[in-house]
Amino acid sequence: MGDNLAYRSKTEAQEPGHNDENEDEDEEIDETGYKTVKDAVLFAIEVSDSMLKLPSSSGLKKGDNNSPLLAALKCAYHLMQQRIISNPKDLMGILLYGTEASKFPGEDENSGGGWSFPHCYLLTNLDVPEADDVKELKQLTESESPEAEDIFKPALSLVSMHTVLFCANQIFQQNAANFTSRRLFIVTDNDDPHAQNERSRSQATVRAKDLYDLGVVIELFPISTVDHKFDTKIFYDDIVYKSSPSDPEAIAYNPASIVDVDSSKLISGSTDGITLLQSLLTTIASKVTPKRALFSSVPLELNPALKISVKGYLLYKHQKPARSSYIYLGSERPQIVKGHTQQFDEVGKGVQKVEIRRAYTFGGEKITFSDEEAKELRNFGDPVIRIIGFKPMARLPFWANIKNSTFLYPSEEDYIGSTRVYSALHRKLQKDQLFGLTWFVPRKNATPVMAALVPTLSAAGMDDQTNQAAVSATGAPQGLHLIPLPFADDMRQNPPSTHKTPLQAPDELVDAMRPIVRESNTSCAS
Repeated sequence: MGDNLAYRSKTEAQEPGHNDENEDEDEEIDETGYKTVKDAVLFAIEVSDSMLKLPSSSGLKKGDNNSPLLAALKCAYHLMQQRIISNPKDLMGILLYGTEASKFPGEDENSGGGWSFPHCYLLTNLDVPEADDVKELKQLTESESPEAEDIFKPALSLVSMHTVLFCANQIFQQNAANFTSRRLFIVTDNDDPHAQNERSRSQATVRAKDLYDLGVVIELFPISTVDHKFDTKIFYDDIVYKSSPSDPEAIAYNPASIVDVDSSKLISGSTDGITLLQSLLTTIASKVTPKRALFSSVPLELNPALKISVKGYLLYKHQKPARSSYIYLGSERPQIVKGHTQQFDEVGKGVQKVEIRRAYTFGGEKITFSDEEAKELRNFGDPVIRIIGFKPMARLPFWANIKNSTFLYPSEEDYIGSTRVYSALHRKLQKDQLFGLTWFVPRKNATPVMAALVPTLSAAGMDDQTNQAAVSATGAPQGLHLIPLPFADDMRQNPPSTHKTPLQAPDELVDAMRPIVRESNTSCAS
């Protein structure tokens, strides 16, 4: 396969469909739905006797004395620290419900008519976290904190979930009305808050629908105990929607929380202090970044007369530390720097964008092109994923997968019946061990690439457990993956070696390393 690879210049070999020199001419990806969206996260943590219960003293490690409530607050504390550095413009708040005390902005105990949301305590209002908020939250999580006894006192009567959801609704509308991403994280160990009140249960379902219509995603972080496994079918399946309101076709996939195949029982770990804290941190980290489609308007073309609509998602992306903003420390108070770019000519005169012309050097002279001519030269047609043939999987070498793949998921928006065709294509490719060779134009005016359309390869069952969900070895769900194929100049020769054949570890060493690698793997979905 490597001998027949296409060739292109080095300037085009950076990213599929992306050229830095002509970046401003590309039709930009809708970043409001993928990258630079401001996010608002509100924690709703239940306060009850069971949430305040300390783990049993038997077999505890030193300092392993976190109750479920403290573990949840420490998770919020760690997330707040990370947000200040990585996303300084995002909002975050903490709402405690089930408390004897009540607190809401603009109200007090002497307000006429009483509290609007009784037994709901807004510990931290939904706002950009500041240093004082982080300090106060840290002090509150300390076991010796005197304020914790008053705030964490459970109410004598149970708080209804429709009151909690309506309170969250008001907080989002007052502080994050125009935010694209708004999420409510519910942390609780009670899977049936309205066991004896069907009316309150119905009201909670209506309030959850109101939040969903508002664009708020509700995420549940259940806490199970040795004696009781949290069952979402009892109540929370009616208020936690499986899809995003901004993208109803998005997959709701969280392998770190699945206990059984029907997803009815979720667990965030044991109730033993640090074990629970680490489990909650891992689970919350897997949902910090909301699922958003990378593209949603690129059709999958099987032939000129047959097209289906699909959406693309990045299941895996290399995470790199990035500077989100520059900080100016020359004033009394640190400030976020707002920068702008200005271009100058040789004599230092400012150059406007309309004065810039693109040119190509030919025969010692520069031939200029107008913006319209440059766009026409780079026009390869509308965005499309066009299947041009099929090949056996044996013809797709392992080294051809050098870039991030895109997970395709069917959508019925543009073409009715897309899901059926998608499913039939997936089954056919999987049955006959084939992959589709495609012509992929990710966006308008982008450089096309050749890509392989590969079905998910199911992993074998391990530890006497069958792989009923048919996920891959890396945890990817069933479906079709689009893998950009390398051009000739993307490949390089291996360094010279004295061995004619590559060295391979013996089977005994591979078997010995398998449990080590398995234990070091961290489940994370985005």
